[in-house]
Amino acid sequence: MPVVLFTCAGQRVDVIEAFAAAGATTVATDVSRYAPTLHRAEQSALVPRFGDPTYIGALAELVRRHNVDLVVPLTDLDLRVLAAGRAELEPALVLLPGREVVELTADKYRAHVFFDERGIASPATWLPENPPAEIDFPVLVKAREGFGSNHIYRAYDRRQLDFFLAYTSVPSMVQRACRGTEFSIDVFCDLEGRCLNAIPRTMIHSKGGESIKGMTIRDAELIEFGRAVAETLGLAGPATVQCFREPDGRLEITDVNPRFGGAFALPTAAGSSYPELALALAAGERPEPRLGEFTEGVVMTRFFSQVVLTEGPDDTLVPFEPRAASDERM
Repeated sequence: MPVVLFTCAGQRVDVIEAFAAAGATTVATDVSRYAPTLHRAEQSALVPRFGDPTYIGALAELVRRHNVDLVVPLTDLDLRVLAAGRAELEPALVLLPGREVVELTADKYRAHVFFDERGIASPATWLPENPPAEIDFPVLVKAREGFGSNHIYRAYDRRQLDFFLAYTSVPSMVQRACRGTEFSIDVFCDLEGRCLNAIPRTMIHSKGGESIKGMTIRDAELIEFGRAVAETLGLAGPATVQCFREPDGRLEITDVNPRFGGAFALPTAAGSSYPELALALAAGERPEPRLGEFTEGVVMTRFFSQVVLTEGPDDTLVPFEPRAASDERM
Protein backbone atom coordinates (compact mmCIF):
# COMPACT_ATOMS: atom_id res chain seq x y z
CA MET A 1 0.00 0.00 0.00
CA PRO A 2 1.32 3.51 -0.78
CA VAL A 3 2.22 5.56 2.28
CA VAL A 4 1.24 9.24 2.44
CA LEU A 5 2.68 11.73 4.93
CA PHE A 6 0.51 14.77 5.66
CA THR A 7 2.12 17.93 7.03
CA CYS A 8 0.44 20.58 9.22
CA ALA A 9 -2.47 18.15 9.21
CA GLY A 10 -4.52 19.99 11.83
CA GLN A 11 -8.24 19.51 11.28
CA ARG A 12 -8.10 18.07 7.74
CA VAL A 13 -9.66 14.73 8.64
CA ASP A 14 -11.58 14.85 5.34
CA VAL A 15 -8.35 14.62 3.34
CA ILE A 16 -6.86 11.91 5.56
CA GLU A 17 -9.96 9.74 5.21
CA ALA A 18 -10.21 10.26 1.44
CA PHE A 19 -6.64 9.04 0.91
CA ALA A 20 -7.28 6.08 3.19
CA ALA A 21 -10.37 5.23 1.12
CA ALA A 22 -8.17 5.43 -2.01
CA GLY A 23 -5.93 2.71 -0.57
CA ALA A 24 -3.17 4.68 1.14
CA THR A 25 -1.58 4.18 4.53
CA THR A 26 -1.84 7.60 6.22
CA VAL A 27 0.71 9.31 8.46
CA ALA A 28 -0.34 12.64 9.96
CA THR A 29 2.00 15.22 11.48
CA ASP A 30 1.34 18.34 13.52
CA VAL A 31 2.84 20.39 16.34
CA SER A 32 -0.10 19.80 18.68
CA ARG A 33 -1.14 16.49 20.15
CA TYR A 34 -4.71 17.80 20.06
CA ALA A 35 -4.84 17.93 16.23
CA PRO A 36 -7.81 15.69 15.24
CA THR A 37 -5.98 14.21 12.27
CA LEU A 38 -3.37 12.64 14.55
CA HIS A 39 -6.12 10.48 15.99
CA ARG A 40 -7.72 9.52 12.67
CA ALA A 41 -4.63 8.61 10.65
CA GLU A 42 -3.11 5.13 10.86
CA GLN A 43 0.20 6.59 12.07
CA SER A 44 0.99 9.99 13.56
CA ALA A 45 3.89 12.04 14.86
CA LEU A 46 4.53 15.36 16.55
CA VAL A 47 7.09 17.49 14.70
CA PRO A 48 8.74 20.90 15.24
CA ARG A 49 7.06 24.05 13.94
CA PHE A 50 7.58 24.69 10.24
CA GLY A 51 9.91 27.62 10.97
CA ASP A 52 12.21 25.47 13.09
CA PRO A 53 15.49 24.60 11.28
CA THR A 54 14.98 20.94 12.24
CA TYR A 55 11.52 20.72 10.62
CA ILE A 56 12.55 19.19 7.28
CA GLY A 57 14.95 16.82 9.02
CA ALA A 58 12.15 15.56 11.26
CA LEU A 59 9.94 14.95 8.22
CA ALA A 60 12.82 13.22 6.42
CA GLU A 61 13.21 10.84 9.36
CA LEU A 62 9.50 9.97 9.13
CA VAL A 63 9.86 9.40 5.37
CA ARG A 64 12.59 6.86 6.05
CA ARG A 65 10.88 5.24 9.03
CA HIS A 66 7.54 4.72 7.28
CA ASN A 67 8.81 4.28 3.69
CA VAL A 68 6.72 7.27 2.62
CA ASP A 69 5.83 7.55 -1.07
CA LEU A 70 4.03 10.90 -1.06
CA VAL A 71 4.17 14.08 1.07
CA VAL A 72 0.99 16.18 1.04
CA PRO A 73 0.88 19.62 2.73
CA LEU A 74 -2.53 20.58 4.08
CA THR A 75 -2.11 24.30 4.85
CA ASP A 76 -0.26 27.29 3.39
CA LEU A 77 2.08 27.45 6.38
CA ASP A 78 4.91 25.18 5.25
CA LEU A 79 4.63 25.29 1.45
CA ARG A 80 7.80 27.34 0.98
CA VAL A 81 9.77 25.19 3.41
CA LEU A 82 8.68 21.98 1.69
CA ALA A 83 9.35 23.37 -1.80
CA ALA A 84 12.86 24.38 -0.74
CA GLY A 85 13.58 21.12 1.12
CA ARG A 86 12.02 18.57 -1.22
CA ALA A 87 15.40 17.02 -2.10
CA GLU A 88 15.86 16.03 1.57
CA LEU A 89 12.51 14.21 1.47
CA GLU A 90 13.39 11.97 -1.45
CA PRO A 91 12.50 9.37 -2.55
CA ALA A 92 9.06 10.60 -1.47
CA LEU A 93 7.28 12.87 -3.94
CA VAL A 94 6.32 16.26 -2.47
CA LEU A 95 2.95 17.17 -3.98
CA LEU A 96 3.80 20.78 -4.80
CA PRO A 97 4.82 22.81 -7.85
CA GLY A 98 8.32 24.22 -8.12
CA ARG A 99 9.67 26.66 -5.56
CA GLU A 100 9.27 29.65 -7.89
CA VAL A 101 5.57 28.89 -8.38
CA VAL A 102 5.04 28.51 -4.63
CA GLU A 103 6.77 31.86 -4.06
CA LEU A 104 4.71 33.53 -6.80
CA THR A 105 1.33 32.35 -5.53
CA ALA A 106 2.26 33.29 -1.96
CA ASP A 107 2.67 36.96 -2.96
CA LYS A 108 -0.71 38.16 -4.21
CA TYR A 109 0.71 41.31 -5.80
CA ARG A 110 3.34 39.40 -7.76
CA ALA A 111 0.66 36.94 -8.82
CA HIS A 112 -1.51 39.83 -10.06
CA VAL A 113 1.37 41.20 -12.15
CA PHE A 114 2.11 37.70 -13.50
CA PHE A 115 -1.46 37.13 -14.65
CA ASP A 116 -1.84 40.66 -16.01
CA GLU A 117 1.28 40.25 -18.16
CA ARG A 118 -0.09 37.00 -19.59
CA GLY A 119 -3.53 38.27 -20.47
CA ILE A 120 -5.41 36.60 -17.61
CA ALA A 121 -7.75 39.18 -16.11
CA SER A 122 -7.20 40.21 -12.51
CA PRO A 123 -8.79 43.12 -10.58
CA ALA A 124 -6.87 46.40 -10.80
CA THR A 125 -4.25 46.31 -8.05
CA TRP A 126 -1.74 48.83 -6.72
CA LEU A 127 0.98 48.97 -4.11
CA PRO A 128 0.16 51.19 -1.10
CA GLU A 129 2.50 53.96 -2.20
CA ASN A 130 0.99 54.49 -5.65
CA PRO A 131 -2.78 54.13 -5.85
CA PRO A 132 -4.17 56.50 -8.51
CA ALA A 133 -5.76 59.77 -7.53
CA GLU A 134 -9.07 58.64 -9.00
CA ILE A 135 -10.21 55.22 -7.76
CA ASP A 136 -13.54 53.53 -8.32
CA PHE A 137 -14.48 52.64 -4.74
CA PRO A 138 -14.93 50.32 -2.93
CA VAL A 139 -11.44 48.85 -2.82
CA LEU A 140 -9.80 46.27 -0.60
CA VAL A 141 -6.66 46.69 1.46
CA LYS A 142 -5.30 43.13 1.39
CA ALA A 143 -2.24 41.45 2.85
CA ARG A 144 0.21 40.57 0.08
CA GLU A 145 0.77 37.28 1.84
CA GLY A 146 -1.85 35.63 3.98
CA PHE A 147 -4.76 33.23 4.16
CA GLY A 148 -8.09 32.76 5.90
CA SER A 149 -9.25 36.30 4.95
CA ASN A 150 -6.89 37.78 7.53
CA HIS A 151 -5.86 41.44 7.19
CA ILE A 152 -8.46 42.34 4.55
CA TYR A 153 -10.30 45.66 4.90
CA ARG A 154 -12.94 47.21 2.64
CA ALA A 155 -12.64 50.96 2.01
CA TYR A 156 -15.55 52.94 0.58
CA ASP A 157 -13.78 56.27 0.19
CA ARG A 158 -10.33 57.88 0.27
CA ARG A 159 -10.52 58.61 4.01
CA GLN A 160 -11.15 54.95 4.82
CA LEU A 161 -8.44 53.86 2.40
CA ASP A 162 -5.86 56.08 4.06
CA PHE A 163 -6.98 54.85 7.48
CA PHE A 164 -6.69 51.15 6.64
CA LEU A 165 -3.32 51.59 4.94
CA ALA A 166 -2.06 53.18 8.15
CA TYR A 167 -3.87 50.65 10.34
CA THR A 168 -2.81 47.36 8.76
CA SER A 169 0.18 45.69 10.39
CA VAL A 170 1.38 43.65 7.39
CA PRO A 171 2.72 44.45 3.91
CA SER A 172 -0.39 45.08 1.85
CA MET A 173 -1.78 46.09 -1.52
CA VAL A 174 -4.88 47.90 -2.77
CA GLN A 175 -7.25 46.01 -5.04
CA ARG A 176 -10.50 46.97 -6.71
CA ALA A 177 -13.36 45.09 -5.04
CA CYS A 178 -15.05 42.68 -7.43
CA ARG A 179 -18.78 43.19 -7.89
CA GLY A 180 -19.75 39.91 -9.48
CA THR A 181 -20.32 36.33 -8.37
CA GLU A 182 -17.48 34.44 -6.73
CA PHE A 183 -16.47 30.91 -7.76
CA SER A 184 -13.76 28.47 -6.76
CA ILE A 185 -12.24 25.95 -9.16
CA ASP A 186 -10.51 22.90 -7.70
CA VAL A 187 -7.82 21.87 -10.17
CA PHE A 188 -5.31 19.03 -10.24
CA CYS A 189 -2.20 18.92 -12.45
CA ASP A 190 0.39 16.27 -13.21
CA LEU A 191 4.13 16.74 -12.75
CA GLU A 192 4.43 18.18 -16.26
CA GLY A 193 1.95 20.95 -15.50
CA ARG A 194 -0.92 19.44 -17.50
CA CYS A 195 -4.29 20.12 -15.92
CA LEU A 196 -5.97 16.75 -15.38
CA ASN A 197 -9.28 18.17 -14.16
CA ALA A 198 -10.91 21.43 -13.08
CA ILE A 199 -14.10 21.36 -11.02
CA PRO A 200 -15.93 24.68 -10.50
CA ARG A 201 -18.15 25.25 -7.51
CA THR A 202 -20.34 28.06 -6.26
CA MET A 203 -19.61 29.88 -3.03
CA ILE A 204 -23.05 29.77 -1.41
CA HIS A 205 -21.59 30.60 2.00
CA SER A 206 -18.03 31.06 3.20
CA LYS A 207 -16.58 31.88 6.60
CA GLY A 208 -13.06 33.08 7.27
CA GLY A 209 -12.21 32.54 3.61
CA GLU A 210 -13.31 28.89 3.72
CA SER A 211 -16.32 27.48 1.90
CA ILE A 212 -19.09 26.27 4.22
CA LYS A 213 -21.76 25.69 1.58
CA GLY A 214 -21.31 25.25 -2.14
CA MET A 215 -22.37 23.34 -5.26
CA THR A 216 -20.48 21.89 -8.21
CA ILE A 217 -21.46 23.40 -11.55
CA ARG A 218 -20.65 22.35 -15.10
CA ASP A 219 -19.62 25.68 -16.55
CA ALA A 220 -17.43 25.27 -19.61
CA GLU A 221 -15.97 28.76 -19.32
CA LEU A 222 -14.95 28.22 -15.70
CA ILE A 223 -13.47 24.80 -16.49
CA GLU A 224 -11.38 26.29 -19.28
CA PHE A 225 -10.39 29.24 -17.08
CA GLY A 226 -9.19 26.89 -14.34
CA ARG A 227 -7.20 24.88 -16.87
CA ALA A 228 -5.61 28.00 -18.40
CA VAL A 229 -4.61 29.41 -15.02
CA ALA A 230 -3.18 26.07 -13.84
CA GLU A 231 -1.13 25.47 -16.98
CA THR A 232 0.03 29.08 -17.27
CA LEU A 233 1.39 28.89 -13.73
CA GLY A 234 2.85 25.41 -14.21
CA LEU A 235 1.12 23.90 -11.21
CA ALA A 236 1.72 20.36 -9.99
CA GLY A 237 -0.78 18.56 -7.81
CA PRO A 238 -3.85 20.27 -6.35
CA ALA A 239 -4.76 23.94 -6.24
CA THR A 240 -7.77 26.14 -5.69
CA VAL A 241 -8.34 28.94 -8.21
CA GLN A 242 -10.57 31.71 -6.89
CA CYS A 243 -12.26 34.09 -9.31
CA PHE A 244 -15.24 36.36 -9.90
CA ARG A 245 -17.54 36.62 -12.90
CA GLU A 246 -18.08 40.36 -13.16
CA PRO A 247 -21.35 41.98 -14.33
CA ASP A 248 -19.93 42.35 -17.86
CA GLY A 249 -19.25 38.59 -17.96
CA ARG A 250 -15.47 38.83 -17.62
CA LEU A 251 -13.72 36.35 -15.32
CA GLU A 252 -11.14 37.90 -12.97
CA ILE A 253 -8.76 35.85 -10.88
CA THR A 254 -8.19 36.84 -7.26
CA ASP A 255 -6.15 34.03 -5.70
CA VAL A 256 -4.47 30.66 -6.28
CA ASN A 257 -3.64 28.31 -3.39
CA PRO A 258 -1.42 25.36 -4.44
CA ARG A 259 -2.89 22.77 -2.05
CA PHE A 260 -6.15 20.94 -1.43
CA GLY A 261 -8.82 23.55 -0.72
CA GLY A 262 -10.89 23.79 2.41
CA ALA A 263 -13.89 22.51 0.46
CA PHE A 264 -11.99 19.37 -0.60
CA ALA A 265 -14.97 17.21 0.38
CA LEU A 266 -17.15 18.68 -2.37
CA PRO A 267 -15.05 17.86 -5.47
CA THR A 268 -14.26 14.52 -3.85
CA ALA A 269 -17.95 13.71 -3.54
CA ALA A 270 -18.44 14.86 -7.15
CA GLY A 271 -15.97 12.24 -8.38
CA SER A 272 -12.71 14.18 -8.70
CA SER A 273 -10.60 11.11 -7.77
CA TYR A 274 -7.86 13.57 -6.79
CA PRO A 275 -6.43 11.27 -4.08
CA GLU A 276 -6.23 8.45 -6.64
CA LEU A 277 -4.53 10.79 -9.12
CA ALA A 278 -2.02 11.86 -6.46
CA LEU A 279 -1.19 8.23 -5.67
CA ALA A 280 -0.79 7.52 -9.39
CA LEU A 281 1.75 10.35 -9.71
CA ALA A 282 3.66 9.02 -6.70
CA ALA A 283 3.78 5.61 -8.40
CA GLY A 284 5.34 7.15 -11.52
CA GLU A 285 2.22 6.88 -13.65
CA ARG A 286 1.06 9.48 -16.19
CA PRO A 287 -2.73 9.83 -15.96
CA GLU A 288 -4.52 11.39 -18.90
CA PRO A 289 -6.54 14.63 -18.52
CA ARG A 290 -10.21 14.14 -17.67
CA LEU A 291 -11.47 17.72 -17.87
CA GLY A 292 -15.17 17.95 -17.16
CA GLU A 293 -15.47 14.47 -15.67
CA PHE A 294 -17.39 15.08 -12.47
CA THR A 295 -20.97 15.19 -11.26
CA GLU A 296 -22.60 18.60 -11.36
CA GLY A 297 -25.20 19.78 -8.88
CA VAL A 298 -23.54 18.13 -5.86
CA VAL A 299 -24.19 20.32 -2.81
CA MET A 300 -22.02 20.49 0.28
CA THR A 301 -23.15 21.96 3.60
CA ARG A 302 -20.58 21.55 6.36
CA PHE A 303 -20.86 21.08 10.11
CA PHE A 304 -18.61 20.58 13.11
CA SER A 305 -17.64 17.14 14.31
CA GLN A 306 -15.13 16.00 16.90
CA VAL A 307 -12.73 13.36 18.16
CA VAL A 308 -13.26 12.66 21.88
CA LEU A 309 -10.12 11.62 23.77
CA THR A 310 -8.79 10.99 27.25
CA GLU A 311 -5.36 10.70 28.83
CA GLY A 312 -3.63 7.42 28.11
CA PRO A 313 -0.32 5.91 29.20
CA ASP A 314 2.97 7.73 28.68
CA ASP A 315 1.33 11.15 28.21
CA THR A 316 -0.66 9.98 25.19
CA LEU A 317 -4.24 10.69 24.16
CA VAL A 318 -6.51 7.75 23.42
CA PRO A 319 -10.15 7.48 22.30
CA PHE A 320 -12.59 8.08 25.12
CA GLU A 321 -15.41 5.58 25.42
CA PRO A 322 -18.06 6.91 27.81
CA ARG A 323 -19.72 4.41 30.10
CA ALA A 324 -23.37 3.71 29.48
CA ALA A 325 -25.84 5.13 31.97
CA SER A 326 -26.72 1.59 33.09
CA ASP A 327 -23.04 1.01 33.93
CA GLU A 328 -22.97 4.20 36.01
CA ARG A 329 -25.83 2.87 38.18
CA MET A 330 -24.14 -0.45 38.91
